[in-house]
Amino acid sequence: MSTTRRTFLTSTAALAASSAIAGNAHASGGDELKVGLIGCGGRGRGAASQALRADRNVKLFAMADAFPDKIEEAMNFLSLDREIVGKIDVPQARRFTGFNAYQQVIASCDVVLLCTPPHFRPMHLDAAVRANKHVFAEKPAAVDAPGVRAVLATCVEARRRNLSVVSGLCLRHDNGFKDTVARIHDGAVGQVVAMQANDLRGPIWRRERTPDMSEMTWQMRNWYYYTWLSGDFNVEQHVHYLDVCAWIMRDTYPIRCVGTGGRQVRTSEEFGHIFDHFSVVYEYPNGVKLFSQCRQQTGCAGDMSGHVLGQHGSALLTERRRGLILRTGSRDHVYDGPTNSMYQTEHDVLFASIRNGRPINDGEYMAKSTLMAIQARMAAYTGQVITWEQAMNSRETLEPAAYTWDAAPPAANVARPGVTRFQ
Repeated sequence: MSTTRRTFLTSTAALAASSAIAGNAHASGGDELKVGLIGCGGRGRGAASQALRADRNVKLFAMADAFPDKIEEAMNFLSLDREIVGKIDVPQARRFTGFNAYQQVIASCDVVLLCTPPHFRPMHLDAAVRANKHVFAEKPAAVDAPGVRAVLATCVEARRRNLSVVSGLCLRHDNGFKDTVARIHDGAVGQVVAMQANDLRGPIWRRERTPDMSEMTWQMRNWYYYTWLSGDFNVEQHVHYLDVCAWIMRDTYPIRCVGTGGRQVRTSEEFGHIFDHFSVVYEYPNGVKLFSQCRQQTGCAGDMSGHVLGQHGSALLTERRRGLILRTGSRDHVYDGPTNSMYQTEHDVLFASIRNGRPINDGEYMAKSTLMAIQARMAAYTGQVITWEQAMNSRETLEPAAYTWDAAPPAANVARPGVTRFQ
């Protein structure tokens, strides 16, 4: 079936017939909630495990992935967990594969977990909300500005329907990060003057190509290395610490950015066309600068952290033990309070919101923090200053002509700053 992303979004109106439970924000403790997993890779397996731990009366009821082997891998992984295995009820008849598989899962479940490559997030979220389903949506929310705009509109509709949409920007659910950001908001370091966001790490997974793979199959198997599927790695990964900076700035966003990036190590065709490093400077309306850098290269120093410079002190935010520090004068305040699994907490709050009838909607910050990362990609790819308005209104749409295994993926070359044009 030759289907464009726009056709996907239009056709999902047919899914609007929904279950009685999902049609209301509130479900009593006696109501069993059927959970559907869409995207069965490593993050999907983790999300399913956490969802099944988040509520007493839930069941993993249906699964979808582009590839059948990913569903079987996820089933094998989840079935080894004695704590949740009794909550898994996914016979072969409810294991759906292919580009359209998400539709069957949404039609059969009350809560859906969206864990596919980010390209598909806007269309899957739209379909779920149209069908009155509560949603956990992994980060990032989109790979291009049209996708961001679609997510913003969908989340407005979710609010109208009293549906929960919880984001996978998990650092906002970490006890220590919440405490530290609250102290910054209360003035612990004075007015924020500058920030820094680092995501410096080594290489990530890569799949081997086999002779039977079409180009679409190959790119879907190696989605991380293709901008149309991942958004580039600064969008797919670095969005976490960019979101922390947005949070510190009380969910206001930069008016412009300029940056550099390129490929120094991942230069061969097997690494698609994404970059392996970015360095970007953002500017806020009040003059605050955010210095952002991310890198994925072997043998280099690692650093995943956020830094805040204030008029009266500074702050360090990392996921390391005792890595949340506020410095004022000669005194350090180090967070040493209760710890939690932020991945588990985001599911705990999702299911609690369904039970208590008080929906959560993370739509605005999950979409705008995603755009913040896309804005940086645009600046680095083109070599130009990119304003927030330019990024938000961009018409560049990263989608194939059709979603079939023999269709050609979007044509793309490695970006060349000064040559690649803003769209």
